[in-house]
Amino acid sequence: MSLVLGLLSHTLSRVLWYSGLRRGCHAPRSHAMEQDKALEVYDIIRTIRDPEKPNTLEELEVVTENCVEVQEIGEDEYLVIIRFTPTVPHCSLATLIGLCLRIKLQRCLPFRHKLEIYITEGTHSTEEDINKQINDKERVAAAMENPNLREIVEQCVTEPD
Repeated sequence: MSLVLGLLSHTLSRVLWYSGLRRGCHAPRSHAMEQDKALEVYDIIRTIRDPEKPNTLEELEVVTENCVEVQEIGEDEYLVIIRFTPTVPHCSLATLIGLCLRIKLQRCLPFRHKLEIYITEGTHSTEEDINKQINDKERVAAAMENPNLREIVEQCVTEPD
């Protein structure tokens, strides 16, 4: 009986969460807006090209619609969370891909935001170190001062003609 009640409680909480009723009276509108923003973010990052292959991150399934989460954190300000999945657990370019995601979103997002980029848990052998690197403003700024690295990032984030 307690198993059934636990399952029922979990199911009800998920229904309330997805409907937005758990967040307050304006939640359905807010939840819809967050979903729209998430799709907007995804449209920006899906065309980033892989540094090594002639494919986009979308084509390689490094990013998907489900990897983008947007939460309203203030009036007209949003927290954007990206969880990307490298193609292999030892991908040497995961940091560069994270850098490309950050740079493109910093340039292209039309709304105020805070940005957090992570490797999907359990998909890379050094995910903790890479997560720290791509979320450290000083390291990102230093990386972009390197002309060779900056050129690679530009090639990856520039939209095809």
